[in-house]
Amino acid sequence: MKRIWAALGFMGWAAAPVQAETCETLTYNGTGYTLCHVDLTQDRLELFLYDADGKPHGYFNTLNTALKKRGAQLGFAMNAGMYHDTRAPVGYYLENGKEYQQVISSDGPGNFGLLPNGVLCLRDGRADVIETKAFLRDAPDCRSATQSGPMLVIDGKMHPRFLKDGTSRYIRNGVGTSADGKRAVFVISNETVNFYDFALLFRDHLKLPNALYFDGNISRMRAPDLGRNDLGFSALGPIIGVVKPDAP
Repeated sequence: MKRIWAALGFMGWAAAPVQAETCETLTYNGTGYTLCHVDLTQDRLELFLYDADGKPHGYFNTLNTALKKRGAQLGFAMNAGMYHDTRAPVGYYLENGKEYQQVISSDGPGNFGLLPNGVLCLRDGRADVIETKAFLRDAPDCRSATQSGPMLVIDGKMHPRFLKDGTSRYIRNGVGTSADGKRAVFVISNETVNFYDFALLFRDHLKLPNALYFDGNISRMRAPDLGRNDLGFSALGPIIGVVKPDAP
């Protein structure tokens, strides 16, 4: 078993406690959401883009099949950042120490360029959403990371460009992390929502100091506890998920 986990980059994790990810649905300010809570002291979060042949995994089921061949299985999962038509990431992307795209710190078109944007940094035992300029300044030693934008919440404050009565409404997904990095909450709206109300959920209900927008419209989630496994009509780019030993 240790040899299998080493091949996955999970050396030393084979004897970890049973995973504690939990998913739920709720309604906040009139909008329905699905949330998955990840305890980084027990859960193993990983980022995935390409398979062994250099092709994007694209779908949760495809990724789960690949993991099962190596003695693992996929728990919760979600698309994790914007990508081009080729499925290559728009912003910074690091997977188990291999960099596929450098950090982009300039503003630009679309939601990604609506500064400030940010990076989700995964380290052993913690996950942190970090604003891009702070990420470049502090240079944290991430095992894996994905950049997206805009930031939803920055050090407890709402993104300054969000409007309470904003008319841009989509199915949206994102992630927020606790100050100590031990807790990450992944959220997808079950109906269309604007940026302001989506950010409000992270700031006021979940009380998370930093939160990052992943995408809208094509947002998808896998939540086995809830019997949810969004398929979609097109392949995804980066995927984030909890990985656990395969059931015997």
